[in-house]
Amino acid sequence: MADISIIVTGGASGIGLATVRKLAVKWPDVKTHISVLDINTQQGENIVQSLQHDFPSSNAASFSFHRCDVASWDSQATAFEDVVASQGRVDIVFANAGVAEKGAFMEPSEKPTKPNMLSCDINFYGVLYTVNLAMHYLNKNQISTRTGLRGSIICTASNSGLYPFPLEPMYAAAKHGVVGLVRSLGRRLISGKIQVNGLAPCVVETNIAPGVGQLDGIILTPVSTVVRAVEMLLDDSSITGQITEVSDDRVTFSPPPEYVDESTTKNYRILCALVEGATSS
Repeated sequence: MADISIIVTGGASGIGLATVRKLAVKWPDVKTHISVLDINTQQGENIVQSLQHDFPSSNAASFSFHRCDVASWDSQATAFEDVVASQGRVDIVFANAGVAEKGAFMEPSEKPTKPNMLSCDINFYGVLYTVNLAMHYLNKNQISTRTGLRGSIICTASNSGLYPFPLEPMYAAAKHGVVGLVRSLGRRLISGKIQVNGLAPCVVETNIAPGVGQLDGIILTPVSTVVRAVEMLLDDSSITGQITEVSDDRVTFSPPPEYVDESTTKNYRILCALVEGATSS
């Protein structure tokens, strides 16, 4: 049984794997277990073997792999149940799995064609499932004397969830949804002592967008900067409901837009005050 139990979806590659490796040695004095959730069974099992080889010290985390299709509620629910059965708890959940847009949403055709919904199923609905399961299990925890929280949730959005992104409109729509989810849940989870935040990376060369670095003039954000943002959020339990924009070597908080007028401001303050624990913005 772990004292800190961490779940990382999409943990077998890219941002997820880099985060796993960083968190493996973050709390050397605390028994930590990291559960890597990924749809790629062979890669996931190989990664866990590699992690066990690279971090053999008793001061490092232990690891396990759980095959999980984040687009499936049943698959995620089973993976979470397995983690809790083996580790007794969940403390940190990194909802990170993602894919690029598939198909041609705007391509004309002779007859109406249903768009490929995979990017929405994984990037939005998958995150909804992960966050819902995280809230369920984190609410079972006692408040930690170390953090003052029951647990933490971090969601990987994208800066295309903050700006128009005509190259992949469905991907952008899904990531805008993640941004809205994080900002809205921040208020809802304050009273329950659960922290939730989001990452909005700029262009990061991962297996989601291979070869993007070859575009003339493109500025790549190192994966290490994204991992630094994860650490920053976990290190400060007072931060919640926030989106951190990650670009190049910078981590910047991206506030929500100002209310457009006085009546909108008044209405939202009244509505948000209905949420227990909410404070006026």
